[in-house]
Amino acid sequence: MNAVIMGCGRVASELATLLDQEGHDVTVIDTELSQFERLPQSFGGTTVVGDATDEEVLRKAGLMSADAFIALTRDDDRNAMAAQIAKHIFGVRKVICRIYDPPREQFYKALGLEAISPIMVFARLVKGRLEE
Repeated sequence: MNAVIMGCGRVASELATLLDQEGHDVTVIDTELSQFERLPQSFGGTTVVGDATDEEVLRKAGLMSADAFIALTRDDDRNAMAAQIAKHIFGVRKVICRIYDPPREQFYKALGLEAISPIMVFARLVKGRLEE
């Protein structure tokens, strides 16, 4: 699988590392060069400095041939914008968008985006454990 990840924070760097270790082609985009320090020395993927809402940056990251795009920054609006560009302009098959504001989850799903709210995932996990 060829995956492009927007952001290189804690979650994104862990995901990039995991996918890379599993043998997938991984490209990570972040606006800050220093964020790539989160990736281990052994990371075999590609890093691109830039704004993933910019189509030229996405082209440089190889989005034209990506199987998946995962937007994992702390900015819901940027995540949604980049995800829409990936899905509708580049035709990426699997697009996942992280959001922090749970009420937006349904709105983004209405736009055709697979939206994941860490807060809601955690809440469902805890609820499930309490019901056991």
